[in-house]
Amino acid sequence: MAEDSSQEKEEAPSEKKRDDARKKGTVAKSTEVNSVFVLLTAIFLLRLVGPWMMREFDTHIRDYFALCSVADMSMQRLIDLSQGAIVLLIKVILPFAGAILCAGVLANVVQIGLLFTFEPMIPKLEKLNPLSGFKRIFSMRTVVETIKNILKIILIGYIAYATIKGEYEILITLADVSVMMIWQFVLASAYDIFLRTALVMLLIALADYGYQRYEHEKKLKMSHQEIKEEHKQMEGDPQVKARIRALQREMARRKMMDQVPQASVVVTNPTHLAIAMLYDESNGQAPTVVAKGKDLAALRIKKIAQENDVPIREDKLLARAMYDKVEVGSPIPEEFYMAVAEIMAWVYGLKGKKAV
Repeated sequence: MAEDSSQEKEEAPSEKKRDDARKKGTVAKSTEVNSVFVLLTAIFLLRLVGPWMMREFDTHIRDYFALCSVADMSMQRLIDLSQGAIVLLIKVILPFAGAILCAGVLANVVQIGLLFTFEPMIPKLEKLNPLSGFKRIFSMRTVVETIKNILKIILIGYIAYATIKGEYEILITLADVSVMMIWQFVLASAYDIFLRTALVMLLIALADYGYQRYEHEKKLKMSHQEIKEEHKQMEGDPQVKARIRALQREMARRKMMDQVPQASVVVTNPTHLAIAMLYDESNGQAPTVVAKGKDLAALRIKKIAQENDVPIREDKLLARAMYDKVEVGSPIPEEFYMAVAEIMAWVYGLKGKKAV
């Protein structure tokens, strides 16, 4: 049976999917780019400081043989040999190796930017699954890597053959020259081979990097269902959010109803709307709407008001106007001052007080 089209991974990956994959160390990276960076760096350094390195090696080797040729090998001579080896290491080998190491790091930064993660090092049981290992061995990625390696061997071998063949006339004359000239010829030929190899590998690296990006994007593609699930995770399940909003509204209603017993008066229209107002004569501010509701909520406000002896005044026009314009917790606007003042005078009349 054909797979449901909704499960086919044809959609471009979202930013969250890319970020999650990056945190796990799953990025588009070509090892060929690293190899080219390292090789070009080594060629450049050999061209730049190669003669100096050869002179340093020659000097230290001469000193080494001079110390070793002495019949009486004392402790001091052993110390001198060790010191010479350490000096050669620090002065020549370490800077060269350090530059190559930096080239390898730079190659990674160029491809994937700065990324620090230990996720790929975490042991996972699925990596020990023989079936998964068998699939990896015969996967398309493995086939591509095998073809690429065979192609590199053929190209490098052909470059070496073509380079030496071009120098054949010089090669047959080396039997009559000094060892130093033979050594110079070997180094020059090796340099030409490395340089041509690097240029060919650069083309391979560019093609491989493009393929790795293609495979990475293909691996990260999402189905419609995965996109929906991701939206739910990021924005929340609509049903859960609706439930939360309902609970919030219920809490707000309860808090509002708790204010009704302290109200000074409730204005109604008379059945559909109810507005409870509190007037604190001590602060000299306008009355504040502490609760309002319509239909069942209005009936609830009036019931609480009756249970707590809060005066209820019917005023259809005022109730309808205030319900639309005044929010709970807000003082009444100036346009309602006169109408509310009359109601408050009525309230104070009921209580045998004078309105302030």
